Amino acid sequence: MRRRDKAGRKAEKAQRSKTSGRGKPATPTRRLSSLAAGKESNLKRLTRERDEAREQQLATSEILRAIRNSPTDAQPVFEMIVRNAVSLCGGLFANVFRFDGELLHFVASCNVGPGYVHLMHEKYPMRPDSSQISGRVLLTKSVVRMENALDDPDYDRRFPQALGWRRMLGVPMLREGDPVGVIAVGWAEAGPIPRAQEELLKTFADQAVIAIENARLLSEITTLNQQLEQRVESQVAEIERMGRLRRFLPPQVADLIVASGTEKQLESHRREITALFCDLRGFTGFSESSDPEDVIALLREYHAAIGEIIIKYSGTLERYAGDGVMVIFNDPVPVPNPALQAVQMALHMRVTIGALLEKWRRLGHDLGFGIGIAHGFATLGTIGFEGRFDYAAIGTVANVASRLCDEAKPGQILISPRVLMAVEKKITVEPVGEFALKGIRRPMLAYNVLGSCDS
Repeated sequence: MRRRDKAGRKAEKAQRSKTSGRGKPATPTRRLSSLAAGKESNLKRLTRERDEAREQQLATSEILRAIRNSPTDAQPVFEMIVRNAVSLCGGLFANVFRFDGELLHFVASCNVGPGYVHLMHEKYPMRPDSSQISGRVLLTKSVVRMENALDDPDYDRRFPQALGWRRMLGVPMLREGDPVGVIAVGWAEAGPIPRAQEELLKTFADQAVIAIENARLLSEITTLNQQLEQRVESQVAEIERMGRLRRFLPPQVADLIVASGTEKQLESHRREITALFCDLRGFTGFSESSDPEDVIALLREYHAAIGEIIIKYSGTLERYAGDGVMVIFNDPVPVPNPALQAVQMALHMRVTIGALLEKWRRLGHDLGFGIGIAHGFATLGTIGFEGRFDYAAIGTVANVASRLCDEAKPGQILISPRVLMAVEKKITVEPVGEFALKGIRRPMLAYNVLGSCDS
């Protein structure tokens, strides 16, 4: 009995000792070990996150540098994006697609073989549809996640089977809400796609849009600059043409030729014209006995008066040499009655220059003014050399006008018989006899214009 009691007490004591051991608090050494393990785990996580962030920043910097170094071409940027997408996302491959508003174009890839590239070129360009992740992204204008392409009945399975991928992520490249392209990354294993990788691809997509916009804007600026340069060159050439034409054409005629965009009218051709030649009587003696400054001043005043009248009557200034001026009518722009136009201009000249002659006479300059007019065929066109061209009329009609002017007395307007036939009902004339004109085989009857019938 005593032995059993003793054994029972021992068992109770052992039980109490065991129970009291479980309830004891952990020792300080145990607690320190647990905290150290937690800190090490956090440190590894933070280190991994820091390294990932550093890699992403480095990739972003490289892409931005590519954008800066290749402002007119987005292709180097696309190629850098797919390389970084594969590296940072741990993907099997990556692709970039451009969208032109109608078709998707395959433009860049990383980590794919020639067979896969050939397959892509067979498929693209293509209209967006659900058989490709690029088409789905374009149609939805949003991120598309595919956990297993082989489980999707609408997807073209040739592509995952060719490269051995299952999971894919597609991110749109958006410009003001409109898609301009797609970035896609594929992984070998099926499953969900981490949010961090999606955010990284969105960053790459934004950078791709910047590259596309830079290239587009610079291309537009380049095009605008080229158009501006061409327009300036065209305007300069037009101004130069206008300057050349205004030397012998009235402004309205020069404007007409410039507006037509061609100077074909100025090429060598034959036409019926009326030629008028005029000069000052006694000018040679005046120029020999006067100071050069006085001669130049008188010529400027004379030419200014003559030029204003030529423009008014739409005459073409063929040439002027000193006091001699030759004007033609009916070329390069036709007029209804060139002979009448020439005679009317001659009457106006006689009045205007007559007033100047009176003024010069009071200054002691004894000068006169004569005119000769002829009508006939001539060969006309530009003559001269690069940088200095004149418009000339070659033919007997020009010689006759010049010779009649030589025979005209001060105040006379001598016209040929052909001119008289064209204007006899509009003017009054008086015959002045026949003249043996130099260079003309037969004597020619000439008439002096007294005035117009209207006046």
